[in-house]
Amino acid sequence: MRQFLRPCTACGVLLACVFSVGPSVKASGQDAPSAPAATKNFKVAVYIPVSIVEQMRDPQYLNSTWKQISSGVKVDKVYIETYRSREMADGPLIESVKKFFEDQGVAVAGGIAYSDRSPGQFHSFVYTNAADRSHVEQVAEFTAKHFNEIILDDFFFDNTKDPSDIAAKGNESWSEFRLKLMDEVSRNLIVGAARKVNPKVKIVIKFPNWYPSFQGNGYDLAVEPTIFSGIYTGTETRDPVITDQQLQQYESYEIIRYFDNVAPGRNGGGWVDTFSIRYVDRYAEQLWDTMLAKAPQIMLFEYSNLLLPARPGDRGAWAGLPTSFDYQRWWPHSTPDFAAVAGKALNEIDPVIGKLGNPVGVAVYRPLNSTGEDFLANYLGEIGIPVEMVPHFPARAKTVLLTAAAAHDPNILAEIKAHLMAGGNVAITTGLLKKMPEQIAQICELRMPGNQLLPTKYWGAYGAGNGANLGISDPLMVPEVDYFTNDAWPLVRGTANGRGAPLLLMDSYGKGVLYVLTIPDNFNDLYRLPQGVLTALRSYIGEDLPETMDAPSQVSLMEYDNNTFVVQSFRDEPVTVTVSVKGSAKDLRDMVTGEMVEASAPPAGAQRWGNRGTPGAEQRTSFQIKVQPHSFEAFTVAGTQ
Repeated sequence: MRQFLRPCTACGVLLACVFSVGPSVKASGQDAPSAPAATKNFKVAVYIPVSIVEQMRDPQYLNSTWKQISSGVKVDKVYIETYRSREMADGPLIESVKKFFEDQGVAVAGGIAYSDRSPGQFHSFVYTNAADRSHVEQVAEFTAKHFNEIILDDFFFDNTKDPSDIAAKGNESWSEFRLKLMDEVSRNLIVGAARKVNPKVKIVIKFPNWYPSFQGNGYDLAVEPTIFSGIYTGTETRDPVITDQQLQQYESYEIIRYFDNVAPGRNGGGWVDTFSIRYVDRYAEQLWDTMLAKAPQIMLFEYSNLLLPARPGDRGAWAGLPTSFDYQRWWPHSTPDFAAVAGKALNEIDPVIGKLGNPVGVAVYRPLNSTGEDFLANYLGEIGIPVEMVPHFPARAKTVLLTAAAAHDPNILAEIKAHLMAGGNVAITTGLLKKMPEQIAQICELRMPGNQLLPTKYWGAYGAGNGANLGISDPLMVPEVDYFTNDAWPLVRGTANGRGAPLLLMDSYGKGVLYVLTIPDNFNDLYRLPQGVLTALRSYIGEDLPETMDAPSQVSLMEYDNNTFVVQSFRDEPVTVTVSVKGSAKDLRDMVTGEMVEASAPPAGAQRWGNRGTPGAEQRTSFQIKVQPHSFEAFTVAGTQ
């Protein structure tokens, strides 16, 4: 399979794509798919960039391409872009394209990409420049004349440092200046301007996938959701290795959960594109994880890319296995386009979504517009700790996990103390400890001397005595944490040539427990920890969740409040996972096949991971599940007592 570079229609930047070589090959003969069914538990939308809208002046192009796309995926809504990078469609064209889709029974909305022309890197408008401000306002007014709903593609940020910007900023930081500037632009030049010509218009802002950097570019998670009629979520994680952002796969799930909590009931859905993936399953995974997070709508970006052939890509040794996206079984003699791939993937997950309740997970507090241990929550999700990230301190949660970002909250120490005094648990990372050692010392006197250790062997136990062997690894670098013996206890530790390196410490405070989770300097090294270590960490930090699991890294667990859960593997080989369910459960029912999985004996040593590490603190039932590579398994817990 050869790789080539093609320009992204979103921005003109060259992106690697391994599938778009040669003409689209439609399924035929025995591979001919049945007409795509409408999804019952979420809506499917397609975004049409203005350059493609211009091509729709040709009725033959419009008719033939729509026939191809609609034969692969049932589309409920299209977003017709009026403007991008100094290119604007004219009114008659917009109206004719609108009418075409409305005649097909498809809902329509408008779209704007507030990007300026650039030679390669993204370039925003100069929002301190009078001409640019007028242009931005005119685009909003024009689009509002044609649509009652408009979505802003995620170029609505500020990254210029022109003389006018520098003069206006004064002594403020760039983040402070840009947040205030873009709040003003949102109110006056976008929403205000649009409502002057169309009082009924609703404008939705799509927030991108790089949320830790928002404030540095003027995206204001604290204010903009209150200015706009709704928000939308970028769930395009693409490939975690070859792309410059290196976003972890779990973010396609986690970011929906975070933005749902930022704007409850006002997060319109997730947005996935076809770019920068090495194998076709990576596209399906992004769609699945967006829907598993209970997004109400999926946006497929973009129209013309759905026409491209979706070749299998580098699927390696797992290509012939019965994976959740069973490419070779579905298209044994032909190559589908991305519309057919999207339709098949979404119809596979749709029945599962209808059986899932509300997502639950360990409450990870990330204050609005904060930085620190960026994207760490996604790595935690990839090692099997279900994450429910929230923008305000979750006082009602039993266990709260705090990364370095929590230091952004000036009241965080008081909130930690109050939570512990009330009987809750707080798990802090070494990143947070490093940011506020004197404050944490009021709870537990810990020190980070600045040394780095390279553990290779791992041990776990609760209380005095020898540690149980949790496995071995190649050396990985972790910060050293010093503690007072008999004040704090290491629950999980590594040894580096015999020297102890605590990975999980605990200390009692008030009625609760403080945990300190050691994070490797390289977050990816979390994936190198032995399975025994990961299982122990999950059991302590997720002790209050309905399920926990014994599994290697890069296997995620999504849990819901109605005795359902999903195990998803991002690994390249099959794995056997042991899921531990609270209480006495009779069996599990596979949501896809209807088959029952009977309870099994817990794995050796599992009894040592009870509540706060004490054996037999609560009853749990174990089930063994086999998960194929890049696949998901969904279950309902039956007979729980």
